[in-house]
Amino acid sequence: MKTITILIYLYCTFLSNEVLAQNIFSNEPLAHTFSIVARDPETGEMGVAVQSHWFSVGSLVAWGEAGVGVVATQSFVNPSFGQRGLELLKKGMTAQEVVDLLISKDEGRDVRQLAIVDSKGNSASYTGSKCIEAAGNIVGDGYSVQANMMLNNTVWGAMSKAFENSKGPLAERLITTLEAAQNAGGDIRGQQSACLLVVRGNATGNLWEDRLIDLRVEDNPQPVTELKRLLNVYRAYEHMNKGDLAVEKNDMKLAMDEYNAAMKMFPENLEMKYWTAVTLANTGKIEKALPMFKEIFSKDKNWKELTKRLPAVGLLSVDENNLKKILEQ
Repeated sequence: MKTITILIYLYCTFLSNEVLAQNIFSNEPLAHTFSIVARDPETGEMGVAVQSHWFSVGSLVAWGEAGVGVVATQSFVNPSFGQRGLELLKKGMTAQEVVDLLISKDEGRDVRQLAIVDSKGNSASYTGSKCIEAAGNIVGDGYSVQANMMLNNTVWGAMSKAFENSKGPLAERLITTLEAAQNAGGDIRGQQSACLLVVRGNATGNLWEDRLIDLRVEDNPQPVTELKRLLNVYRAYEHMNKGDLAVEKNDMKLAMDEYNAAMKMFPENLEMKYWTAVTLANTGKIEKALPMFKEIFSKDKNWKELTKRLPAVGLLSVDENNLKKILEQ
C-alpha cells in the first residue's frame, strides 16, 4: 500500500511539472544559440548576428530598426521581445530599462536570454537562471554577447574578446565574433542556421535604405562559413550596384572601376563579367569586350539571347556591325 501511495505521489508530481512546463514552453521555439548585438560608434550602424542548431534562427532571434536599436531574443524564445523591445526603445527607454521591463513581466524569465543595444550605444543583456548550461552573457561597450546550451563555458568570453579585438566594418566584425564562438566549442548540438542583420544608425524613413544587410542561412552544415561567403558576395554586388549607378550618371570610368572591383572578388561570376563587357562595348571598347562575351556565351548561351534584347531598351548602345560581332562570339 505504501509503495502504491509513493507511485501515485510521483506520478502527480510529474503531471504537475508537465503542466507547468507546457504553460511556459508550449508555444516557445527552442532557439538555443549564441549571438551578438552591437553598434559601430563611428558609423552608428547597429547589428545582430546569430548561429544555432535550429532551423531559420534569424526569423526568431534577430530584430532591428534604424535609428532605434537591435534585439536578440533566444533560449526558449519569447518572440514578442523583439517588436516590443523596439517599441519601448522608440518611447525613449534605454536598453537596460527595456530589458528589465520585459523580463520582469515574463513568467518564463528563468529560461530566457535577451540582449539589446540602442541607438546611443547603451547595451544590456540577461540570462535566466534555468537556461541550459553552458550559458552566460557579457555586456561590453556598445555590444553584448550571449550564449546558451554551449559545449563549454568559454564561448561568450571568446566572443567578447574577438569583437573587441576586431576591426573593419561592423558586419565583418560580427561574423568574426560568430567564428570565435564556433571555434571555442559552439552549440553542443552542432550547427544549422545563422543570420546577419545590420541597420543604419539614423533612419531615412525608407525601409529599403535603412536595412543595410539582411542575410540568412536557414539550413546548412556550416552556417557561419556560408554566412561569411554570402557577406563577401554582398560586398561584390555593392560594387555592381555602384557601377550601375555610375552608368545611369554616364560616368563610365567609375562604372568600369566598380565592375572591375566586383569581378576581382568573384571572377567566376558570369553576371558580373557580362555587365562589365556590356559597359566596355557601350564605351567604344568593343575589342576588349569581345573576348569576355565569347567566354560568357560559351558557358551559358542564354546570355547571348539576353544580349539580343538589350538594344531595344537602351542598355546596349552599339551599331549593327558591332552587335553582329558580339553575337558571333
